[in-house]
Amino acid sequence: MTEKTARRMRADAQVNQDRVLAAATRAFARDGADASLREIAKDAGVGIGTLYRRFATREDLVWAVYRGEVDRICDTVPDLLAGHPPVTALRAWMEAFLGFLAEKRGMADALKAALGTDEDQRLETRGLITGALANLLAAGVAAGRLRPDVAALDVMMALGGISLIAGEPEQHDQAARLLDLLMAGLRPGSEGDGKQVR
Repeated sequence: MTEKTARRMRADAQVNQDRVLAAATRAFARDGADASLREIAKDAGVGIGTLYRRFATREDLVWAVYRGEVDRICDTVPDLLAGHPPVTALRAWMEAFLGFLAEKRGMADALKAALGTDEDQRLETRGLITGALANLLAAGVAAGRLRPDVAALDVMMALGGISLIAGEPEQHDQAARLLDLLMAGLRPGSEGDGKQVR
């Protein structure tokens, strides 16, 4: 086998993998984690054997889709910060993140299974998300528009809470109001005195 042939085969394999992941992303968003793998392969234009050579288990495929989407949403941060003031960029990213969580709702059980067996994967993806948030928060702090004492992990957990209680499409307005409250709490002067109200 020539080096040129080997490169072409690797490129073809990558194209097939990308097609499978794109098809799986659509299928999981539409049908949840129980989406037919055979239909995913058909939609991708590959045989079921090709899918299984790339992803030996359903959990492997679910994880690959999830990780790809995490990478995608985290990769939007530089462009958001380049094109918008930090507070606007943060709000836009939060809205996109809530959309991301809503799309993954149908995959929740399979994601738990996939991430539950690999703590390193779970921590790595959490680190990517909190890292993206930390960059957005830091830009807002540098501009004097956001509090300097807020942890990115806390903001991520707050977004998770909003997704849990107002994550359905018909609850979009309520989710927006909750995001407004979260953004208000991130602004300078909203720290309070740290005492609980009883």
